[in-house]
Amino acid sequence: MKNIPDYQDVLNAAAHIKGTAVQTPLLQNQQLNAITGANIFIKPECLQRTGSFKFRGAFNAISMIPDDRRQYGVVACSSGNHAQGVAEAARLMDIGATIIMPHDSPAIKIERTRRSGAKVKLYDRDKQDRDAIARNICQDTGATFIHPYDNPNVIAGQGTTGLEIASQLQAQNPGQAIQLHRALVCTGGGGLTGGLALALDHHFGKIKIHSVEPEGFDDYRRSLNAGQRVENLDRSGSICDALLTQSPGEVGFQINRRLLAEGLAVSDEEALFAVKFAFHELKLVVEPGGAVALAALLKSGGKWAGENIACVLSGGNIDPKMMAMALAL
Repeated sequence: MKNIPDYQDVLNAAAHIKGTAVQTPLLQNQQLNAITGANIFIKPECLQRTGSFKFRGAFNAISMIPDDRRQYGVVACSSGNHAQGVAEAARLMDIGATIIMPHDSPAIKIERTRRSGAKVKLYDRDKQDRDAIARNICQDTGATFIHPYDNPNVIAGQGTTGLEIASQLQAQNPGQAIQLHRALVCTGGGGLTGGLALALDHHFGKIKIHSVEPEGFDDYRRSLNAGQRVENLDRSGSICDALLTQSPGEVGFQINRRLLAEGLAVSDEEALFAVKFAFHELKLVVEPGGAVALAALLKSGGKWAGENIACVLSGGNIDPKMMAMALAL
């Protein structure tokens, strides 16, 4: 078993990324509170450097590569958000990066990955094994592989999102002990969810944390129900490209099986409606995969009325055509 990060690792990651990653705000919206009957605290990681939370974990992981290994560069696999996070983190540390991306990744994500100086290698996610491609490159070049979610240092970096939620809640309510009752997190391989769970469990021990996925790609929900990691049969077929993982990561699942409540899932149409809601009501640009937690909140009606709930908007790298589709609903 790989090393499992803990709360101290999240604290260490916060020190590593301080001054480089953006401390995104914690927002409230009257319309969203009215719809749910709850007090919703929105963490818009779509405003993070490179447009998603992925920069946090990428920078933390790359910063911990030994000096004598950095000359060989880094390799990562991603549909776009981890790709951009790794590419930008590597650029800031003057390290070469090669990113393996699905050929059907949104064009804007491929373009921005290249803009940060990374080499992009495209593959067919239905026919090719991206992990095998990455292994071959690492063997040939000596590069360090930065897994998008099954990496303790990446998970710890993502967990700084939860640290910020806790500290910002306290800052907004000085002198009061504020309890978060629930948190909803967009979930692919479970790195953000696991890191955030470490932080929020430490500060709000009775909190219920929900993974949220697209319907048909709810491997985390099914894995939590089964008590073991299960796979998605399909590799593509949802507009939530950022969340289409094969199965939960081994490291994150050891955290999440212990700390998470029920997994949730939303349809593509519900995710698109959340994109539209974020644009019109929150004045935020969010991609479908980054909006599934918001979609689950909008879907919930008033069943969590009266609770304090954190909702993470995990990414905002949306293709203009996809945004037009959402706004046309």
